[in-house]
Amino acid sequence: MTTAIRREAPNHNTLTCYTAYKCRLPDCVDRYNTSVRNRIRAQKAGTWQVFIPAEPVRQHIRNLQAEGMIPADIAAAAGVNPQAVLDFITPSPGKGRGRKQRTTPEMAARILAVTVEAAAARANRVPATGTIRRIQALVALGWPLKTIAAHAGIYLAGPSDILQRTHLPAERAIVLADTEQKIKATYDTLRAARPERRGVPKRLVTKSKNWASANRWPKPTYWDKHPDAIDDPHFTPEYGLTKADILAEESRWLIETAGLTRAQAAERLGKDKSYIDRVLNQTQLKAAA
Repeated sequence: MTTAIRREAPNHNTLTCYTAYKCRLPDCVDRYNTSVRNRIRAQKAGTWQVFIPAEPVRQHIRNLQAEGMIPADIAAAAGVNPQAVLDFITPSPGKGRGRKQRTTPEMAARILAVTVEAAAARANRVPATGTIRRIQALVALGWPLKTIAAHAGIYLAGPSDILQRTHLPAERAIVLADTEQKIKATYDTLRAARPERRGVPKRLVTKSKNWASANRWPKPTYWDKHPDAIDDPHFTPEYGLTKADILAEESRWLIETAGLTRAQAAERLGKDKSYIDRVLNQTQLKAAA
């Protein structure tokens, strides 16, 4: 006979600990009972808030994410628990439910009122460059994103959301200052440890390393040689690049940004056009592979 394991609630300041985690601490029971009494009174008085569709809120959250915000940012700006935001966009199979389909008008109003500008005004936000690079460096050592998140004390999808800001303009690629500090502390701790000895399965270590290698993400030892560059958005690491790769990047910049022809770019770089053609074609083949 097996006994079901009761999961510990992540917090005890909402009704979720009672309803989803079966928490029966006295304060949590009182909170739940008070909520039920208030609902019954409101129903009798005709003031009970009926639920409304969650889809408009979900789309608003998606739009904010496209602007570079992560659920924790949105939750902080709305004044709600991060899980309340995640419920709109992430299924919870462990709790036997999918994404939230209905919500209260109050919750909808709080989240719909959030804008990128309002969130920036409320939160202490900093450039994400160093945070992104530290996460990438830990992945290069074999650390999976979820393990990094657990060590940093941020929600599990946090590192993945942060890495998606790599291609955003600098003014939008930002993170909470608190998140930056947590990732810095995690970077300093995990870079000195081996993932396998911390319980990370070898297959996940290999997968992480291969992912980092394919993206040419520098390891911490590279950033040790450039100590002032890891937080500098104007510094472009040349980690894992051959001379041909660097020449191809310089040629592509002259052609696509400066508007030169291949022949003009070759002359500017002091190379034959045939050589420029060859390195550009080689890098295109690598990218396609």
